[in-house]
Amino acid sequence: MTPPLNARRVRPNMPHYGVMPDQADAMLSWDWVDERMHVARNYWVCSVCADGRPHSVPVWGAWVDGVLYFGTDRAALKARNIARDSRVVVHLDSGDETVIFEGTAAEAQVSAEQLGRIGERYVEKYELDPELAETDSLLLSLTPSRVMAWLEKDYPATATYWLFDD
Repeated sequence: MTPPLNARRVRPNMPHYGVMPDQADAMLSWDWVDERMHVARNYWVCSVCADGRPHSVPVWGAWVDGVLYFGTDRAALKARNIARDSRVVVHLDSGDETVIFEGTAAEAQVSAEQLGRIGERYVEKYELDPELAETDSLLLSLTPSRVMAWLEKDYPATATYWLFDD
């Protein structure tokens, strides 16, 4: 998959780990991130409660055309948190093949065709029809501002960031 047009791949500045921004060798590709997002079973969504406490919960989701979609009940804590403060962090289960998204989540604005493809992905991954059109269900999408990825076995050489323009 081609990296998003509004993303710049950069090397993080971590001189204390021996990584400098001008070192481009061993950086990961967007295809590497795309594949992990596509096959992931769980996505950890971290939001902020009204009193400032962090809230982290695993969700099922669908990575379709480079966008993460996930559903929840409108009354769920994560839905209420995101409605009040859309900033989120989403990461995968693995710390060995690390993928972390920072950004915002919002109610997904999708066509009927896109909704069908998202539903098909849920069925393919989870053998579950998510009934994404139910009135008490909320389909959210993630808009990244920064993505961080690395392989633990080759850290810090593989440490790669993508910065997204607004």
